[in-house]
Amino acid sequence: MIAVTGGTGHIGNVLVRELLARGEKVRVLALPTEDTRPLDGLRVQIVSGDVLDPDSLEAAFRGADVVYHVAGLVSILPWQEQSVDRVNVQGTINVLNACEKAGVRRLVYTSSIHSLVEPPNGAVIDESCGLDPERSRGGYDKSKARASIEVLRAVKRGLDAVIVCPTGVIGPFDFRVSIMGRVLLDLARNAFWAIPDGGYNFVDVRDVAIGHVLAGEKGKPGEVYILAGECISIADLARLVDELHGRQPRFRLRVPAWLIRAVAHVSTAFCLACKVKSRITRYSVETLLSNHNISSAKARRELGYAPRRLRDSVKDSIEWFTDNGVAQQ
Repeated sequence: MIAVTGGTGHIGNVLVRELLARGEKVRVLALPTEDTRPLDGLRVQIVSGDVLDPDSLEAAFRGADVVYHVAGLVSILPWQEQSVDRVNVQGTINVLNACEKAGVRRLVYTSSIHSLVEPPNGAVIDESCGLDPERSRGGYDKSKARASIEVLRAVKRGLDAVIVCPTGVIGPFDFRVSIMGRVLLDLARNAFWAIPDGGYNFVDVRDVAIGHVLAGEKGKPGEVYILAGECISIADLARLVDELHGRQPRFRLRVPAWLIRAVAHVSTAFCLACKVKSRITRYSVETLLSNHNISSAKARRELGYAPRRLRDSVKDSIEWFTDNGVAQQ
């Protein structure tokens, strides 16, 4: 039996599909009020629980051979930092304790590329960069770094655990429409008249799921594995979407770094004052302008990780949104 926390999320539901395709029996921990439609039609056992409820975790992990701890609160909104820290750090501590009590053979923890210390632009980001919450960009990054450190402490106590760090995840089965999913939809609709400087490393959610399974099978206890894809600028991503739609690339105004930073400061202040969401925050902008020279060499070498082309991921993402009616919303 394999237990998965966060199994209804983007990475989680695709991981569940991958495990089922390999013939595994899967148990998913879901919040009592959680929408479980991403798992509709899948032969999984869904149990009600919460990573902040230790008793529910012990029940969910009972009899499990491997636990994939994917659950976490992802937010770039400043007023949610306390909730992010509580769920991502204390929730992970609770998961670790429950794994130890249940005698779980192996834990695979889903961290983030943002948990690692970012070197200066141009330098390679790999697992040797290490973890330091005090050198994190924002609350989410800090929470993932702190949680990863807790996993490594548990390894020193004797728990067999590995950590995976995905980059920017895109791909099909994005039921809740992630931030990048929304960006792809807007690009497909030709909605953007301006494009910011910067870009990022994007990876297919299906490759991330496979990377999790490979880490569970081949990863070394206490090791961190980066699951990256391809780097692309936002301008080139827009041109790629145009090409996939068979249309001439649209002229889009390029927004320089200094201007998008200024807009982000105003947008962040407005978000804080009015408690509203925006994709343009200081965190999101600095992420696009950050170092994204990221290496998956270790995962390729030790796990056999082999991500697909970004072009295929973008194409499959947009097709999935269209086939499932999301593109019309």
